[in-house]
Amino acid sequence: MLSPEETVLHIRKAKAGDNTSKEILLENNSLLIKSVIRRFKNKGVEYDDLYQLGCIGFLKAINNFDEQYGVRFSTYAVPMIIGEVKRFLRDDGAIKVSRVIKMNARAINKFIENYKGGGGDVPTVDEISASLNIDREDVILALDSSKMPLSLSEAIDDGNDKKLELIDKIASDDKEDDMVDKILLESVIDKLPPREKQIIIMRYYKDNTQSEIAEALGVSQVQISRIESKILKQIKEQIS
Repeated sequence: MLSPEETVLHIRKAKAGDNTSKEILLENNSLLIKSVIRRFKNKGVEYDDLYQLGCIGFLKAINNFDEQYGVRFSTYAVPMIIGEVKRFLRDDGAIKVSRVIKMNARAINKFIENYKGGGGDVPTVDEISASLNIDREDVILALDSSKMPLSLSEAIDDGNDKKLELIDKIASDDKEDDMVDKILLESVIDKLPPREKQIIIMRYYKDNTQSEIAEALGVSQVQISRIESKILKQIKEQIS
């Protein structure tokens, strides 16, 4: 693996037109690129094509990187790679969901919200199918095309009468994947307005309760809850 100093040296050469340095950078960052594109599997694009898109984003990162940013190159490259893949999926229509599926998804999500709002748990596929008169297979397809975001602190059952949080179930043994997720999260949080960034840091890094944050900022707990929900939704949209 290249050291940070060696990476910067090859970036300088690559930006000057040295193709050998570009190849060296690509080769030494292939695991990083693969870790990023893994999150786009099953999106209707072949893995080799995803990797090529990742490499294009990586090369753009090389061309646009400025040492004065004061960040590691990998921290800068990850959002560039993700942006390249997402741009392709959006502009080239790799993910095309029919109007009927979209309509079903909206109806199903509304039904689930109302069902849970009435004190029930998440409805089964069969219950959704029967209530909305949609074939079971179409329910599954619609749910898969429009997965509702989950809170990382949402309680789940581990099968042993023990309640865990979702975040407890998504730990990864792949250090490269963990690094990518950390880079993405730091990048998103860093772009938040000062007040929102302060709330997230107090809530998830300093482990303050919403009431404690509200008291410190001179607002109501309801306001903090609303702001936190909005921030988490933004974060999910940007790193998913």
